[in-house]
Amino acid sequence: MWTQQVLPLPSQKVLLCCSSSKNSCFVRTHNSKKGYGRVKALTLEELPPNALRRKREPHWRGGFSLGLDLGLARTGLALSKGFSIRPLTVLELRGQKLEVQIINIAEQEEADEFIIGLPKSFDGKETPQSNKVRSVAGRLAVCAAERGWRVYLQDEHGTTTEAVDRMINMGLGKSSQQKKLDAYAAMMVLERYFSTSGQGTELVLPKNQELQAKLQRGPPKDVDFFSDED
Repeated sequence: MWTQQVLPLPSQKVLLCCSSSKNSCFVRTHNSKKGYGRVKALTLEELPPNALRRKREPHWRGGFSLGLDLGLARTGLALSKGFSIRPLTVLELRGQKLEVQIINIAEQEEADEFIIGLPKSFDGKETPQSNKVRSVAGRLAVCAAERGWRVYLQDEHGTTTEAVDRMINMGLGKSSQQKKLDAYAAMMVLERYFSTSGQGTELVLPKNQELQAKLQRGPPKDVDFFSDED
């Protein structure tokens, strides 16, 4: 089971959600006006998603965002910097092999953050699949943090239907739709993420303080990432 605790911010409240994993927590925006105790952890203000940062600083140069639609047997990937979002590929891997391949693709595509679709029902409640996605996201966050990359969760309710509609409108046949559905669903996750400027995402935060420090420093190859002038 994972528990929730709220972190205070000057401009917004966030929730720190500890998962069943011993290595990661989840931080998300929250609009409640109640008072809360302090928790020593990084916040979304300290580690804003790329979409929010680009809204605030249009000329900021950062990496690509890699969108993920995690399924039981197939994982769709999509890529964007906020424009020309494109479906990338579909992986038929599980466990550590999946996570290693995702990291490799991120390196090849110069991505510095992962936007993972979180399954929810029509009324906003999480589903049994949500916990499985959180587990994968937690493990991926630890690997990503070693490189200064961040992992966020984005509500993905309805994105599969949106993906099917998009492919139909593009004139793709049923065979192509079946092969590309997961990648297009990941594309819809990214579209939703950028359309809301990253508002409502959850930061998957490693508990390890050294990894949190690496997240603050950002990717070593990107001299503009969270520079001293910010």
